[in-house]
Amino acid sequence: MDEQPEPARTAGGGLDRRAELSEFLRTRRARLKPEDVGLPDFGRRRVPGLRREELAQLAGVSVAYYTRLEQGNGRNVSAEVLNSIAHALRLSDAEHAHLMHLAKPKKQHEKKPAARSRQVRPALRHLLDSIDNVPAYIVGRRSDVLAWNRMAAALFGDWAEQPAQERNWARMVFLRPEYRELFVEWDQKAADIVGYLRMDAGCHPDDPQLSALVGELSVKSEDFRRLWAAHDVKEKSYGVKRMRHPLVGELTLSFETFRLVDESEQSLITYHAEPGTPSAEALRLLASWGTDATRSGTRASAPSE
Repeated sequence: MDEQPEPARTAGGGLDRRAELSEFLRTRRARLKPEDVGLPDFGRRRVPGLRREELAQLAGVSVAYYTRLEQGNGRNVSAEVLNSIAHALRLSDAEHAHLMHLAKPKKQHEKKPAARSRQVRPALRHLLDSIDNVPAYIVGRRSDVLAWNRMAAALFGDWAEQPAQERNWARMVFLRPEYRELFVEWDQKAADIVGYLRMDAGCHPDDPQLSALVGELSVKSEDFRRLWAAHDVKEKSYGVKRMRHPLVGELTLSFETFRLVDESEQSLITYHAEPGTPSAEALRLLASWGTDATRSGTRASAPSE
């Protein structure tokens, strides 16, 4: 079994931004082949992917300049150069944004945003209560589940029974066996969660709680270690998930992500079924049965700082 290195950290407990930038660029370069970008391939290569000089040529920068950047030195790099490198590396929109966050981080005022990210406005809690037949919840930074409605508890389990710090998608997916059973394509769900955490880490590399979460999961889960080492990133968006519920069987549900615009870094996630399908009937059954143990779900408090 290949051992993956634990994430590098700063003296303050956050993730090492320079190490993150270096590894991100290296892994993106390693996945490209010469034929992918229209370059000739002259024989066997000692390492996978493009050479640094090939990438520098494609981006229109000197080899020395690109080498410094891949070594984690993003000081004074311009947005134009980063855009050229992103284009040369064939980065997705999410990967491009992640590169910008790592190379040109914005000044952070951690205490105030961190507190806001855990506080769910009362109006949003009332909105969740009013959504009767659609599982819905609010997620904040670090994949923390902050509030949810009765249908979300019926679908995913009664989060009110868990300690606040355990209401976290990364911990649930990687450390709790019942979630491996719940998600039919568990591997994809796990990769999505790691991609979300990577995006979060790019925006907040100095967050010691995020670093601690990554460190804990790296120690406890080989799957997490492997996925984290890949440096893949992903934005929360929309899609389809197949689930195997212990009471109503298999469901195919579409999910949507609504990013809240109050700078709290929270998102509202909803799941719904196509009308007239067995999945819609399964959700109707969950709604009609109810779950007395979940009636306090939308009153969930935020995890402690």
